[in-house]
Order: sequence, then structure tokens, then C-alpha cells
Amino acid sequence: MPDIWEYEESDMSKRDDSISAMCTPAIGEAGKTGDWRSSRPVIDHSKCIPSLKKKPACFLCWLYCPEGVVRANIPVEIDMDYCKGCGVCAEECPSKAITMVREGATDE
Repeated sequence: MPDIWEYEESDMSKRDDSISAMCTPAIGEAGKTGDWRSSRPVIDHSKCIPSLKKKPACFLCWLYCPEGVVRANIPVEIDMDYCKGCGVCAEECPSKAITMVREGATDE
């Protein structure tokens, strides 16, 4: 039986393009999951670091979003079809550009 801890250097050079560390929201068995949240994130782009610097910077909201629904664009975007309203993005935002508002409330 081969030792699982032994490998040849050539094995490490193989690349599988179908494997990615990034995930994107997709319609799954549960469908679009953003319709049952009670709060939603609202981004104030006048405080958002990437929007202010007009270059890739910060993106902690993207990094920590457990659902992978934050797009690291300029400006930052959140896919509300899949956002569950957990508030992690708002908690991690160092500039407090993201606030959570009750679903159905108007954006301020």
C-alpha cells in the first residue's frame, strides 16, 4: 500500500482547471436564497475604500462573505438574489461603508 504522505514532485505540477478556490452563487436545490432574509446590506460608496481609491483595495466584505455573493468590483456589488443577510460584510468593513437595514426599509 502506498504511503499517502509520499509524493513525487511531478504530481504537484498537475493542474486541474475544474477546481477553483472561488465560488459563485448558483441556483441550487434551494433556489435563490435571498428572499427569506430579514435584513439586507446597503453599501455607502462614499465610504467604501475601493470606490474612494478607485482601485482594488480592502475587499474584506468579499473575503469574509460566507455565501460568496460579494463581487470584488469597483464599485463593490452584492448579489441580493443569494444574500442571506447575515451581516458579516458589515461587521468586517473597516470604513463602516456597509450597514444592515431591515428588509422592506428604504435605502438611506
